[in-house]
Amino acid sequence: MPSSDPIATAGFTAPVMADVASGTQSRAGSGSGVGIGVVESASVPGVVSGEPPPREGGHDDLLEDLLDRVAEWGPADTPAGPLHLVPARLDRDLSLISSWMNDPAAAAFWELAGPQGVVEEHLRAQLAGDGRSVPCVGVLDGTPMSYWEIYRADLDPLARQYPAGPHDTGIHLLIGAVADRGRGLGGLLLRAVADLVLAQRPSCARVIAEPDIRNTPSIAAFLTAGFRFSAEVDLPAKRAALMVRDRSLRLLL
Repeated sequence: MPSSDPIATAGFTAPVMADVASGTQSRAGSGSGVGIGVVESASVPGVVSGEPPPREGGHDDLLEDLLDRVAEWGPADTPAGPLHLVPARLDRDLSLISSWMNDPAAAAFWELAGPQGVVEEHLRAQLAGDGRSVPCVGVLDGTPMSYWEIYRADLDPLARQYPAGPHDTGIHLLIGAVADRGRGLGGLLLRAVADLVLAQRPSCARVIAEPDIRNTPSIAAFLTAGFRFSAEVDLPAKRAALMVRDRSLRLLL
């Protein structure tokens, strides 16, 4: 079901494979409108107390030490085809991601609409950080069609709002093309990626997301994906639904 929309393929070369819950000084969890293609997140996850330490050698050299090297995970199998989470690169992906963020449905939650510089700043803050948040392009069956952020929820401001466990891992998702939204694809992708996180991160007991409480399509997608509603939490930019996928329940939900 990947989109054939030309905007979804511009500027991106699908990888040869060996690669794959919401952020401006972290608005912990602005991200999750999956049902309509918007897993909200305009703030940079994990930018909590001061600037992260500089990363000598650049992002590619120290990629995701805190997240067990997302770039080296295998594909997530979905009914729509294999999904690879490919760490974002400014030179390749900026234009595409910016075009997605300028869609009105995405802009309402991510707040990254405008010139490319807005998205560039958001991506650079993660790419130059310490690896606690990894922005990725989701390539479904060879077609780039979504934007993801995989982040350490236990190192995010969100951790102040619930009893966080070591290595809790958060997900943000934006389904890019309008044609891919509103037909159940979000729930399929979320389940596959959440299960992949649990498979690739044995120290992680829970996958976390925090969609805006008003974003009922997103919450429905998380429930479809095997997440449970845990609580309502007040974050700097929104009131959110704390959604949790537990390792211990992953075969039951």
